[in-house]
Amino acid sequence: MDGNYSDKPFGKNLKKGFLTLALFLILFSTIAVVSADDSYSISHADIDLDVLTNGLLHVREAYDYNFDGTFNGVYRDIPLKEGESISNVKVSADGAYPVLQQTTENGKHHLKIYLYADKAHTKKISDCSVTVYIEYQMKNVVTVFNDVGALQYKLWGEEWDVGVDEVSVHVSLANNTGNEYYLNPEDLTYSSSLNGSEINARSNYISNGKFWELLVLMPAGDFTSSPYAKHVNEDGREMILKNLKDSINSNNFWNSVTSILEALALVFVPFSLIGIYFKYGREPKVDYDGIYEREPPTNDSPAVVNAMIDNSTFGEPNIRGFEATIMDLIDRGAFSIKKENEDLLLTIEDTSINLDMGEKIVVNILSHFANNGVLNLSGLKQRMKSKDNAEWFINNFNDWKKAVENEYFTDEVKNRYFNDTGTTLANLIGLLGIGLGVVFVLIFMFTDFSRSFELFIIGIIVAAVSYFMLSRRDDIFGKWTEEGRLIYLKWTNFKKFLKDNSLINEHPPESIVIWKKYLIYGTSLGVAKSVEKAMNLQVPDVSMNEGVLLYHYYGYNCFYHSYYRAYSTNSSSGSGGFGSFGGGSGGGGGGAF
Repeated sequence: MDGNYSDKPFGKNLKKGFLTLALFLILFSTIAVVSADDSYSISHADIDLDVLTNGLLHVREAYDYNFDGTFNGVYRDIPLKEGESISNVKVSADGAYPVLQQTTENGKHHLKIYLYADKAHTKKISDCSVTVYIEYQMKNVVTVFNDVGALQYKLWGEEWDVGVDEVSVHVSLANNTGNEYYLNPEDLTYSSSLNGSEINARSNYISNGKFWELLVLMPAGDFTSSPYAKHVNEDGREMILKNLKDSINSNNFWNSVTSILEALALVFVPFSLIGIYFKYGREPKVDYDGIYEREPPTNDSPAVVNAMIDNSTFGEPNIRGFEATIMDLIDRGAFSIKKENEDLLLTIEDTSINLDMGEKIVVNILSHFANNGVLNLSGLKQRMKSKDNAEWFINNFNDWKKAVENEYFTDEVKNRYFNDTGTTLANLIGLLGIGLGVVFVLIFMFTDFSRSFELFIIGIIVAAVSYFMLSRRDDIFGKWTEEGRLIYLKWTNFKKFLKDNSLINEHPPESIVIWKKYLIYGTSLGVAKSVEKAMNLQVPDVSMNEGVLLYHYYGYNCFYHSYYRAYSTNSSSGSGGFGSFGGGSGGGGGGAF
């Protein structure tokens, strides 16, 4: 995390958190009151799907709106996964004259349908019933595996502003043999049947915030020529059915324990967190009243300082510690760096110098992506688009984190500096609290229970408080020893010095060597930009074309973005979640305006 941490973990930040929650609740109540004058409902929806052999999905939707008051029209938001597209959108209506506006942005196709009471489009609709028809085609929604064709599609999405009394579904498949279908969640299905290539189904009442989803498995041979389908070169049937089974089991589990969750949410989570803080989280008093530190308080490496001070988990370094290690190795001569035209080139030089295990892994990572000992940092982000490269980097980056932790943060060292008993307990309670809160919102928020609003408030508060507590540093519920607390305060005061330009202005470094050290440690502590700004003010004529300074100005962003590109690539998957609840295409939502 960037920024300083208060010596008192509670106080202003905690008050801001609860203030934000209170404002949210007030806003929610206000919206409910304001929208009470004009209201509408959707009594019925018809969803008609045609699965074509070329992979195209033809969709026809019809929504029966009942308007109480005056409205401009309705809207429909259809999410688009990567590679999916919508075309040939047509809109019509019974009971009004529609005018369509459509845009695609932020991963959604947005339909804004103005409804008029007259053909001249001069009068708004008011106190009436209107059926809106929407028709379109979707590409890359059907997925063809080696052994099966699959369609996972949300017939009703969780983003609708209101619920629907009933959804009727008709699906026409490409062939009349070898088809299977599943509708989830099961409790929302009133009736369903499969007759050859035809699936017909009806839903129960679906409240807003819930989805109803169809999963269809079809013979892969139905799609031998399917340019409009997504193709995955792997077997999919077993994986899909396993994901489906896991989702059903999970759903049944939560349905069976709801009565226990309320007691846990109301009593166990909040009182446990409070008790943990008072027993394990209050810091010891130390004999230190320094305002700032001008020099690094210890001789620890940038990675160690980063793991101890900057990261939220004590002893675990992050990407800033990795970057600072590269800069330190440049400063020590293990690497050299230069800029040629638009390329930033890092050369592996003298690796015979004394390196710890973490530094050796850093050298190995950079050597892996180098060509004849030279790594083009400017092209690294592009190379991380390869899943193999991304996976290799992430695995080795995690090895680097473990190496730093194992070498410098043994159990003996951790116990010497930090007591994490309270952190461990609070993490368990916090995770439980978030889980309870989310489950309460999902299960109870949109039901007909008489206490539904009360349960909604409980879920929001428990989840928000638990998340707020869980996202705090380890030293909120855990605590430093006296020795560790002294080191922590000195390093945070050094960080304060680096971040405050006025302090550096009062005590500027006497040589560029010190500036480099400031920049290296500033990187590990998350305040490198402040050091850069101070250096530009104090030594505006310094050359930025060599070593640590050159890497900071150009290489830091190269590797920083490459790192997040690697994580993004490595976490994406073409089909791994197929079959899991809520993972289907379509869905989205809509409403009136």
